[in-house]
Amino acid sequence: MRRREFIAGLGSATAWPVVARAQLPFVRMPRIGIIDDEPLWDNFRQGLRDLGYVENQNIAIEYRPAESKVDRLAQAARELVSLPVDVIVVSSSPAARAAQQATPTIPIVMISIGDPVRAGFAVSLARPGGNMTGYSEFAPDLIGKRLEILKECVPTLARVAFLWNPDNDSNLIFLEELITAVPALGLQLISVPIRSADQFKGAFAAMMRRMPNAAVTTGDPLLHRHASQIIDFAAKNWLPKDYVAAGGLMSYGVNLPNLFWRAAFYVHRILQGAKPADLPIEQPTHFELVVNLKTAKTLGLTVPETLLATADEVIQ
Repeated sequence: MRRREFIAGLGSATAWPVVARAQLPFVRMPRIGIIDDEPLWDNFRQGLRDLGYVENQNIAIEYRPAESKVDRLAQAARELVSLPVDVIVVSSSPAARAAQQATPTIPIVMISIGDPVRAGFAVSLARPGGNMTGYSEFAPDLIGKRLEILKECVPTLARVAFLWNPDNDSNLIFLEELITAVPALGLQLISVPIRSADQFKGAFAAMMRRMPNAAVTTGDPLLHRHASQIIDFAAKNWLPKDYVAAGGLMSYGVNLPNLFWRAAFYVHRILQGAKPADLPIEQPTHFELVVNLKTAKTLGLTVPETLLATADEVIQ
């Protein structure tokens, strides 16, 4: 009886209709890795949106903080590689170096790099040849032109302090350009190396002992992150300074927000199948001059009308 009940049970079970479920193919969202997210990256995200990418809908972005510290940059790069991500985007030479050492295969898009060839990130600008491409912020004679403009605005300029991060290959290139440019303008250069946030106070004190007339710096992420601290110090000591948007006197260089926005296009091309080795590294062809008249007035400076006429933006 039990055997008949068992067989009947099997029969009733097999009588249920079997519905075949269609197996939808799994589509993995592309992953972009970013090291050290900061406000400038909003322009990159906007570039992605302009290309039709929406975070967490058709693209994923993995963020890894490092605060521009060499050891943490290396750790961040290794974590992104281990996920893995489909492309890593970096905004400084130290971050690019960390990514390069972490992977020889995952595409890397660089933003605001000095000389990628000299730094060993690419074989040439036209054909990078490896897994790295992107945008350079450096062009020959840029530093010389920046000093010429500064001297035009500050006729008594004699000693220029240069704040720079020695751990950034791009900054080394700027320093060498400055060493070449200052003699022709009759200036003296004061080198002020800063590797970490806790070195600012000592660096400022050492700099002021040599009595500079002005200070210049680069777009290094460490310095950019502490721009307000630099500007406050310059204001207290009546030093003309760049980082114009934060209150500096003037700036002359590439439009960094635009570089971040444009980087999204290279990421898009890579996700569509392009190889970094075949994507030329772009050099800047246009530089912007921005003058802060409010700061000039505070410093007791009169900005020449000829300089204002050529400025791309004047902050009142």
